[in-house]
Amino acid sequence: MTGHGLGLADPERENALLVGIIEAISAGPELGPLAGNVARLISEATATDVCFVHVLDDAGGSLTLVGATPPFDREVGLIQLPIGEGVSGWVASHRQPVVIVENKEDDPRYRYFPQLRGQDYTSMVSVPMASHPGGFVGTLNVHTRDRREFTDRDVRLLTSIGSLVAAALHQARLHRRLATRERALERFAEQVIAAQESERRRLAADIHDGITQRLFSLRFHLDAASDALTEAPDFTAEQLVHARRLTRLTLDEARAAINGLRPPVLDDLGLADALASLARSIAAVEVTVDVEECRLPEHVEIALYRIAQEALQNVVKHAQASQARLELRCDRDEVSLQVTDDGRGFDGLALLPGHVGAGGYGMGSMAERAELVGGRLEVWSRPDQGTTVIAKVPFP
Repeated sequence: MTGHGLGLADPERENALLVGIIEAISAGPELGPLAGNVARLISEATATDVCFVHVLDDAGGSLTLVGATPPFDREVGLIQLPIGEGVSGWVASHRQPVVIVENKEDDPRYRYFPQLRGQDYTSMVSVPMASHPGGFVGTLNVHTRDRREFTDRDVRLLTSIGSLVAAALHQARLHRRLATRERALERFAEQVIAAQESERRRLAADIHDGITQRLFSLRFHLDAASDALTEAPDFTAEQLVHARRLTRLTLDEARAAINGLRPPVLDDLGLADALASLARSIAAVEVTVDVEECRLPEHVEIALYRIAQEALQNVVKHAQASQARLELRCDRDEVSLQVTDDGRGFDGLALLPGHVGAGGYGMGSMAERAELVGGRLEVWSRPDQGTTVIAKVPFP
């Protein structure tokens, strides 16, 4: 072939290409699939043999191949080109299109990549992809095996397509950065909770192995002294009684401290049974339990257990309720913990979702625990109509 344009003189073909690109953009924000679909659409619509989409990296120092037509799609992510090197690198640094009709090896801007088999293709066009909101994001290249004369109209069309794709790639890159930050935040929250629980576990062990054991020993000696005391003065016997009482109280406080630092029932029973055990420990209110078994990370289980504990304590302390219900539901996307009571309730307008932390009754603590594991707390209440506390956490 001696040369012809891209073959898009028919406005209907141009419209079809633009519609296809818009549909590809609308399909989702993932960078790789978007670039791959765009490359395929451009290659088919322009009757070119290969299309490459190179995207500027976050540091702005090089271009990475993120989309290509087969068989070069297997090279995606493996080809990198510093800004200023190769035809694409030159386009990236000068923000101007490049057209090479033949003998591209003689062009000083050309760089050969064995993986891309440049010797098989004669003519090429490389245009910058740039948009107003995102600026320059990369280059768009098309190649043909046969010699082809690319017209100014061809270059303008590819540049316009590049601008359209650039805006989508910019959004995809922002989405990727946001997702990375969210994952980092989730990992940080897990590490914080894990560090807290590790420290609490250590403190609990120290209390158990140190203070508690010494108190048991003290109680043993006091019991022995009390049993052996037959002729001692009444005052001594009275002091021994006081000492034994104080020892029991201290033991109870030590056990309570251990349970507060690290709920051992979670290790022994798992979340569902631990919640059921927690409900049985509430003597002042009849608590109905309906929980499902959920296999969750340790830090999520701890957060949900503490939220349930705080919510049930609120029922006892503030609700003046006679009945409560504790539910745990797990589906593919979300874990939901719900505590409902039939108590006096309160004006819940100030505790709409997103503003729970401003409320009293430990709502801020529960909301913070839910947020630390990526979830949220919802509170619904009306005077004389009871209260419902719902913690929703994305299923890991």
